[in-house]
Amino acid sequence: MTNSFDSFQKRRLRSSYASVIISIAIVLFMIGILGLILLKSTKVANHFKQEVVMSLFFKDDVTKEQIESFRESLTTKPYTRELYYISKEEAAKTYSKDLGEDFLDFLGTNPLKNGVDLYLKADFVTPEKMEELRKEFEKNTFIIDISYDKPLVEQLTKNIKKISFWLLVLSGFFAVVSVILINSSIRLSIYAKRFNIKTMQMVGATKRFIRKPFIWQSIRLGFIGALLALIALSVMIYYIDKNIPALELVKDYISLIYLAVGILASAFIISWISTYFATQRFLNLQTNDLYY
Repeated sequence: MTNSFDSFQKRRLRSSYASVIISIAIVLFMIGILGLILLKSTKVANHFKQEVVMSLFFKDDVTKEQIESFRESLTTKPYTRELYYISKEEAAKTYSKDLGEDFLDFLGTNPLKNGVDLYLKADFVTPEKMEELRKEFEKNTFIIDISYDKPLVEQLTKNIKKISFWLLVLSGFFAVVSVILINSSIRLSIYAKRFNIKTMQMVGATKRFIRKPFIWQSIRLGFIGALLALIALSVMIYYIDKNIPALELVKDYISLIYLAVGILASAFIISWISTYFATQRFLNLQTNDLYY
């Protein structure tokens, strides 16, 4: 009879552990997906920002040596990602190709200017910073005109802020849900041992001594759940990368390392906190209250 009861208790304990691991794995998998979206959304936003071009046009009397000197000075600026010099002849060819006819035959002269297409780093592509740069370039005696798509920059900045806000709200919601779900699973596993906790307490064991094995057990279960979540995420990332290679998920090692560390850290922190408060609750209960 005793062996049968012990066997039942062990099966019940294993089932409780499996429930905790699966709950943690599912929650961390969802957190991992959200984290991946957050990491890639920043890269995607930066990609679009860095495609915005600011065109600087030079006066006709500016020499090639002066233009080259100006270009070299631009390459040392903190806002410069890359720049391309476009001569008035190259601009005329491109314009004629877009029109489908040579407009120089009609005008007789080339009205276009020599210029530089300046691509900025993502941090500088905001309405305020680009306006500051425009004012700075206007003071240069070489430059006759400055052009960039101001409405596009404003709309891009506005949309990125809006998307970032809702992603943060969603992240907060998932964080709360994850803590609640994992906490509930761990509390259920500890509930099955509530009589053991009270027995240890009655024979003189300190709260810290009683709590310690429960915390380490939950952390181990948390790490197992985290490893399962990482395996599932790896399969999903491989599948997405195979079907949408433009995202370059597999090649983005830094983001993947951050994601893995974040999931493991979440498993440790949530498991530790949940177990601490769950054991504390049963440690503070009276013996009669253990039956309810």
